[in-house]
This record gives sequence, structure tokens and C-alpha cells, in this order.
Amino acid sequence: MKLSIIIPCYNEINYIEKVVDSVHFQKIESKEIIVVDDASNDGTKEKLIELKEKNKIDILILHEINLGKGGALRSAFKKTSGEIILIQDADLEYNPKDYPKLLKPILEGNADVVYGSRFLGGDDAHRVLYFWNRVANALLTTFANILVDMNLTDMETGFKAFKKTALDGIIIEENRFGFEPEITVKLAKKKLKFFEVGVSYYGRTYEEGKKIGLKDGFRAIYCLIKYRFF
Repeated sequence: MKLSIIIPCYNEINYIEKVVDSVHFQKIESKEIIVVDDASNDGTKEKLIELKEKNKIDILILHEINLGKGGALRSAFKKTSGEIILIQDADLEYNPKDYPKLLKPILEGNADVVYGSRFLGGDDAHRVLYFWNRVANALLTTFANILVDMNLTDMETGFKAFKKTALDGIIIEENRFGFEPEITVKLAKKKLKFFEVGVSYYGRTYEEGKKIGLKDGFRAIYCLIKYRFF
């Protein structure tokens, strides 16, 4: 099966080359790397053009205006040719070395959708960061579970993989981080087979470039209700 790896990117000049190199060197028989630059203004766009010229990126999409993560993914989904789609954040909070774990349930025919959970435990490394972010994530995940009758541990994870057919009939409406609750609800309503696997997580501080904030948490609650009932 061919794997389409999507990297949505905005102002990640300190990380983007490391991410692309790490993804590029993963031993996957058939893959394509699709990067969406969401109107970066810190040199990321120019670096991505350079990487494309070096054939380290298969498809490069350049946004003229900043749309947010959901908008970047909406553009990328239209360009995928793989039977499996994997979302890789551009900041190396999630390690491409975990791809085999993320893909295994799909490749074995057990799952349609796999979430890489930061909270399943095990021997995966996790950077210790913000307590209240963890609380907010737990509350949002619990609320999502109530609405769609599942038992996810990490709805907001930025490490997701799914069969391309899972997206059939789904139109992404959210531009920012509302993508995470939106896609979770819409996939769950299709009664697809969900799996979770524990993954390592090297979170960033806000000083290091972390972008999600309090307003995104409130938007997530709105999205969960909107896409579940309307």
C-alpha cells in the first residue's frame, strides 16, 4: 500500500528540514511526502522550495494566505494518491520512527483509523510540560467520547492515520485546530474501526513555537457539538 504523508506547516524554519529529512528516510516501500506551507513569513517557504528542488518533497503546496491547520490539510487531501494517509506535524513533537506502530493496525486489516495517543503509557518517551493543557485535553477527549460513544484517550493528537476511503464523503470545514474534533466526529459517525497506539511525544513550549491556545479549546467544544448534531 502506498502511504501519503501530509505535513501542514506554518513558520517552522527551525524544524522543517529536520522533519522532512526524518520522514524522507523512513524505510517505507511506497510513500509520497506532501507539504503545505500555510503562508509562512519566516523563511520556511524558501526552505521548502529548496527541499522540493532536492527531491525531498514530492508535492509542495504554497498558500498565499494563512488558513490554519485544517485549511492546509483540506488542500493536501485533494492531492493524495496513497491508499493510507498519515498526518505528521511540522515541529517534530511526534517522531516519524513511530510510523510502523501507527500503520500496523491498518496494514493488518484491523483498523480504518489509527490515532497516536500521547497518554496510553508504556515505554514511550514524553516530555513533561503543561498541567492545564493536559487537563483541557482530557476534558475535550471525554466530551468527544460521550458524544460519539467511544473510549479514545487522545482526541487532540496531531498524529493520525487512516485509509483514504475513510475520507469518502467528508468535507473538512474547519481551518484551524478545530480540524481535530471535526474529523474525529465525522469519522466516528461513519462507524469506522478506530484503534489507538501509544507514541512518543516531545512537546514544545510556547516560547519554542507551540501554537494551539485557549481559544482553540473553546472552538473544539463548539466543533464537537456542531458536527455531532448539525
